Amino acid sequence: MGGSLPGAIRGRSAIVAVGNTAQGTVPGISADELAVEALRVTLAGAGIAKSAVDGLITCKSYGGFGIDTEIGRLAGLNPAYSATLDYGTCNFSLHLACAAIDAGLASTVAIVYGTTQRSDGNRFSHPLGRQDEASVYGFLNVAGPAAMAFRRHQHLYGTTEADLGRIAVSQRRYAEQNPLAVFREPLSLDDYLAQPYLVAPLRRADLCMISDGGACLVVASADRAAELTDRPVHVMGIAQQTGLRDRQNADQWLRPWIRQVADRVYAGAGIGRDAIDALYIQDPTSVWVMQMLELYGFVEPGGVGEAFAKGEVGYGGRLPLNTNGGQLSEAYMWGFLHLVEAVRQLRGEAGARQLPGLRAAQYCSTFGFMKAASTILSRER
Repeated sequence: MGGSLPGAIRGRSAIVAVGNTAQGTVPGISADELAVEALRVTLAGAGIAKSAVDGLITCKSYGGFGIDTEIGRLAGLNPAYSATLDYGTCNFSLHLACAAIDAGLASTVAIVYGTTQRSDGNRFSHPLGRQDEASVYGFLNVAGPAAMAFRRHQHLYGTTEADLGRIAVSQRRYAEQNPLAVFREPLSLDDYLAQPYLVAPLRRADLCMISDGGACLVVASADRAAELTDRPVHVMGIAQQTGLRDRQNADQWLRPWIRQVADRVYAGAGIGRDAIDALYIQDPTSVWVMQMLELYGFVEPGGVGEAFAKGEVGYGGRLPLNTNGGQLSEAYMWGFLHLVEAVRQLRGEAGARQLPGLRAAQYCSTFGFMKAASTILSRER
C-alpha cells in the first residue's frame, strides 16, 4: 500500500514560480552556488521577495555526493521549515513541499537543486540496487539494469530497437527548439540505429546527458499563491508507490508496481488520463519512458513503437511527451527541468515549442527500482 488518499491534496497548493541557470558545463562554481543562483533568478523573475519564502527543500545526489548543506546560509535564509532529501528528484521534493504546506509548517516553499556533476567528472559508477548483484553483474550505472529490462520487454512483446529509438528521436525534435538543451543537433531514426552500443542494446541516445546546472520551483498554499501571482499552476493530484521488496516483486525488471501510482493519481486529481494534454516522464534512460507510457495506461504493452510511428505519442502527436527534450537531450537535472517545462507550457511561456490550449500536464518519475511518483498539474483549480 502507499500513496495519497483520493482528493487529499487537490488544489491546495500551487507552483507560483520556476527558474533555472544555464545547463551544460558550468566550471568554477559549486553545486550549492548554482542552486542559490537558480533561487535568485526564480524569485527575481517572479517578483517575489526572498522574505516571502518560509520553507526550503534541498536534496543530495544518490551515492552521497553533492550534498546541499550550504544553500540556506548562502541564500541568507532562516526558513520556518527546511528539509534535505536523500534522493530529491523533483517529484519527491514537490510532494514533500505540498505535505509541509498542508500541515501548516510553511506557506511558501522554495525547492532548489544544483549540480556540478559534469565538471566534477562524475560517471555515476556506483552500485545500483543490491550490492551482490552490482558486483557480480556489473550494475554500476543505470544502463545495465535498463538494458536487462529492455531485453525482458523484447522477450515478452517482440519490441525492436527501432521501437525504442523513436523515443530519443522524438525528444530530440523538441530539443532542437529549446535553447537550453545540451543536445540540439538533429537525430533521425537511421542516425540512432547507426550509433554503436554502449551497453547492448542501448546506445548513447538512450542515456541521459550528464550536465551542470541549477533549477528552482516555488510552491505556495492556494491562498498564498493568489497573492504572489496571477498565473498559479495548481497541484491537482500526487501519488507514490514503492517497490522495496525488490526481487520479491514479480517481474521486477518491468516494475509493474508503478501501476499503483496510476490507480491513485488520477482519482486524486479528479481527472482521467484522457484529460492530460502534455506528459513528462523522467528519463535517465529511454527504457523508463517506454515502461511508464505502458504502466500509466497511455499505450498498450508492446505498443510504444507503433504509438510513436502513428503520431499518437511524441513530437507532433496527440500526446506531446517531454517537450523540453527530456534528460536524453536537454540536461540531466533529476527531473527538475521536466516540471519547469510543464509549468512554462501551462503558463504559455515555452516559446517556439509552445503547445496550444494546454489545461493539464502530468509528470512521472522513479527512483530506479525502489519507488515511483507522479504529479498532475492544471491551470485551473
